[in-house]
Amino acid sequence: MGQVHHGCATTTAAVRRAIQHSQESLRSLAKRYGGNPKTVANWKGRPDTADRHTGPKAPLSTVLSIEEKGIVVAFRRHTLLPLDDCLYALQATIPRLTRSSLHRCLQRHGISRLPDTEGDKPRRSKFKTYLIGYFHIDIAEVRIRPTARESNTSRCR
Repeated sequence: MGQVHHGCATTTAAVRRAIQHSQESLRSLAKRYGGNPKTVANWKGRPDTADRHTGPKAPLSTVLSIEEKGIVVAFRRHTLLPLDDCLYALQATIPRLTRSSLHRCLQRHGISRLPDTEGDKPRRSKFKTYLIGYFHIDIAEVRIRPTARESNTSRCR
């Protein structure tokens, strides 16, 4: 079974073990194993040969306080509203709340996706079949607000 290493790791557990048990100088070990003397010194001083986690031990929000996170989580669990609706409703209470910070908070607490419910998706259907010579047209009205320039010119006429 192969080992899974950190993405930037250049040494294996066997090489790290050899570095830790060797009496050679750091420079000669670095030359032998094709590494940096500082890296060799790090491995020599460690008690184990496993990769360490590089990120924060407990991810923290840089935007939200603990109380604000509690508000966000309780609101989402209680209302089950979509992300944008939660954002709109909570921005009055938490003015510095952004869409991305809200999404990250919900992801951290495992509630970023709403549960699937029955009857929530529209039933898909095919178009009605017509005889040859007929075709189907869907019509939709799109209302566009006139720009300031268009509204001024219409008054002058």
